[in-house]
Amino acid sequence: MTRINLLPYREEKRRAKRQQFYGLVGLVSILACLIVFVVCTIIDGYVEEQSARNDFIKKEITALDKQIDQIKQLQVQAQALLSRKQIIESLQQNRAEAVLLLSELTRQMPEGVYLRSLKQQGTRIEMLGYAQSSARVSTLMRNIEASPWLDRPQLVEVKAVTVNNRRLNEFNMNAAIRRAETREAAKK
Repeated sequence: MTRINLLPYREEKRRAKRQQFYGLVGLVSILACLIVFVVCTIIDGYVEEQSARNDFIKKEITALDKQIDQIKQLQVQAQALLSRKQIIESLQQNRAEAVLLLSELTRQMPEGVYLRSLKQQGTRIEMLGYAQSSARVSTLMRNIEASPWLDRPQLVEVKAVTVNNRRLNEFNMNAAIRRAETREAAKK
């Protein structure tokens, strides 16, 4: 019988399987590297896209902040204009006040009462004058209280004085002017 030595054949078969295994390992590792590269590239693309969105949003936020600042400045300007308008309207309403005040004082002044000085500070009026008697000062106070233009008479002082050899009562009185809003509220 002939003997056939199969050892070199088996060894070659093992070497071929080993080479095939190493080839598959290399192929799998190349394929794995390729998959990792593709996945990383896709993820980087998503990150760049999100960064671009974030940058766009930041630019828009900056633009909106500038617009908000402009709106706030416009609101401040509008408020300043409204306050100026209100001041002008109040001046328009009160411009004839001095004439009306003097007219009303002449109507309410009883006989025998003379004003020496009249001062106005805002709505407050200070009157200094002479009266023939203290009863006439009381009449003046009642007239002021009943007046639609004057309000809250307050007697500060009454004293007897002699002026040009005549005995008179010198008085100091405060009152307030009723503005248009106050008069309308008093009527209701």
